[in-house]
Formats: sequence, structure tokens, C-alpha cells
Amino acid sequence: MDIDADPDLGNFTATQIKQLQSSGKNKVLSYLNLGSCENFRGYWSTVPSGFLSCAANTKAQLGTYSGYSNEVWMNVGNPDYQHLVLDYIVPRLAAQGVDGFYFDNLEIVEHGTNTSNGPCDAQCSQGGLDLIAKLRDKYPNLLFVMQNAVGNTTRLGRATGAAGTVNYPSLLDGIAHEEVYKPTFDAYAETALTKWAALNLTPGNQKFWIATLDYVGSCTNTTDAQSAFTSSRARGFSPSASDSSAGQQAVCYWPAF
Repeated sequence: MDIDADPDLGNFTATQIKQLQSSGKNKVLSYLNLGSCENFRGYWSTVPSGFLSCAANTKAQLGTYSGYSNEVWMNVGNPDYQHLVLDYIVPRLAAQGVDGFYFDNLEIVEHGTNTSNGPCDAQCSQGGLDLIAKLRDKYPNLLFVMQNAVGNTTRLGRATGAAGTVNYPSLLDGIAHEEVYKPTFDAYAETALTKWAALNLTPGNQKFWIATLDYVGSCTNTTDAQSAFTSSRARGFSPSASDSSAGQQAVCYWPAF
């Protein structure tokens, strides 16, 4: 399960998260936006002494996220931003008792500099990979799932943490990608996921989790949901379908499949 366990938002208490885990039957991950910072987060403007908030860290800001006026792309290689993530944001999520994290917007490491929508140079890109290595150093037993950033930069990348330099994929327990089959088929995304599957990763002696999240407009659109599930499963992926990106105010339940 992917929930937003940010304690400032008050969506879930630690007791409720424990209920969702159901004595270990379920794994509960917290959404963690790494590549950008939303202005509704407490740490956008208010942080303890010794940290720079997202708003105050103008050196790390890489421009407004196109289509999301309440988000600003952040340089994931910026030392002050990494300090905020490693030593303030993530510890507070971990204290909620979640089983791990669901990394979003890390695709910024793939952007390069030829874009106005979150340009990310080589330092920024490598810094993002190294940030995950540093998180793995701090949380060796928690689950790490990365969304969308599944191109060559991550699949073939190397990352450096306390244990030295390792293949970046070895730091993860799974990946997911949005909009692979719905509302339109994304051949690039499907191919990228199959390349990850070919790595035959076995984190903790478990099968590497590869998931798809497709958007069908409404929780009543069983036809498109069924199509997305069938296509995803045919590739060996774990499918899910919801109403719309950034919507997801309710869990779409698909009892027929």
C-alpha cells in the first residue's frame, strides 16, 4: 500500500498504519516526493534550526513543475536539500512505522539540461542516485520503490554511499511506472520495465517488484481497468488502476479482476 504518511498532513496515525499492516500481512509504504517539493508540506517553509526549508533553499530550486503549480523541482544533488531529506523529512516518516518509501519525481535525474521543466545537470543527476544510496545506508531493512525513473540513467547507474559504489538497481526493492497502458499505451515505458525485469534482481532473496499504475478516469470504468490489468500481467508486472494522476481521493476497487 502506498499512503502519504507525512505527519504534518495528519492523514494517518501510527496506530492506523499498524492496522493497515495487519500483523505483517500487508506492506505499507509512504509516498516520498524527492524530485520536487510541494508548497503544502510543512517543510516547505517551516523546519528546525540547522535545516533549510524548500522555500528558503533557492539554490536548489529548479523551477515550477509544469502542470503542478504547487510544486517546485529540486536539485537532488544539493547538499542542503539532501540534509533536509536525510535528516528531517525521512526520519519523521520512518517514525510513523511504515515499511518503506515510494519515491516520486526522481525522474528528474533523467531530465538533462535541455529543458525548462526541471533541468538537471550531471551533478544533480548523480546526486539523486547517491541520495538513495545514503538513504539505504540509514534504512537497510526498509523497502524502497521508485516510480517512473526507469531509463538508462537509473538502470545502468552507479551510486555511492557509506559502503562504497554499487549498481544503483541493487538499492531498490521495486519500481513502478504510471500510465503505461492507460489512458494511452506508452511503448517506451513498457520496454523500460521489461529491461529492468531482465536484470533478475532478488533483493532480500525476494522477487524484484515491477508495477504499473494506470489511470482510467473513473472508478466505474471497468473496461479500461480490465484492459490495463490484462496487458500488465501479460508482461509479468503487478497492475493497479486508479481514477487520475494526483486525484486518487478514493481507492478504486476492482472485484472482478
